[in-house]
Amino acid sequence: MKTYLVTGGAGFIGSNFIQYLLRMHEDICVVNVDVLTYAGNLENLSAYEHDSRLVFEQVDIRDRAALARLFEKYAPTYVVNFAAESHVDRSIEDPGAFADTNVMGTVALLSTAKAAWDDGCGGFGDHIYLQVSTDEVYGSLGSTGYFTEETPLCPHSPYSASKTSADLFVMAYHDTYH
Repeated sequence: MKTYLVTGGAGFIGSNFIQYLLRMHEDICVVNVDVLTYAGNLENLSAYEHDSRLVFEQVDIRDRAALARLFEKYAPTYVVNFAAESHVDRSIEDPGAFADTNVMGTVALLSTAKAAWDDGCGGFGDHIYLQVSTDEVYGSLGSTGYFTEETPLCPHSPYSASKTSADLFVMAYHDTYH
């Protein structure tokens, strides 16, 4: 059975992703990891509260020891990171909180996944880490009406800068550790 560790799964987008997984796949386990801040609400998943395929763990992604325990307990095949401080206005009031959660939390999650998944020969088997980002990393939309994969990164707020930084850490981990 494949296990998905979904961080930020009590948030709007994360909870919809979990609902999708549970609707589409019978033979999976989903570990919903959320610290339950202003953005998280377990009511988003109330339709699945008695579904044995869904487990909730109230853990902060910055807590490396707690993450290590989760990886040991559940041995996830996939990590999907939705966890983040969000909202541009909030980031202007407290940029440090955004750097702490969005950047350092992502690094903690990446490091924990790397340690748990490393087969000792530089490989990670069939494990996959997916970072969920935002279009804010590209800046203002401009006159074209859309962004592409070739659009340069151009963050204009502490929120978008923190998400861009997290994306770049994911890319660096991929390039460095494969």
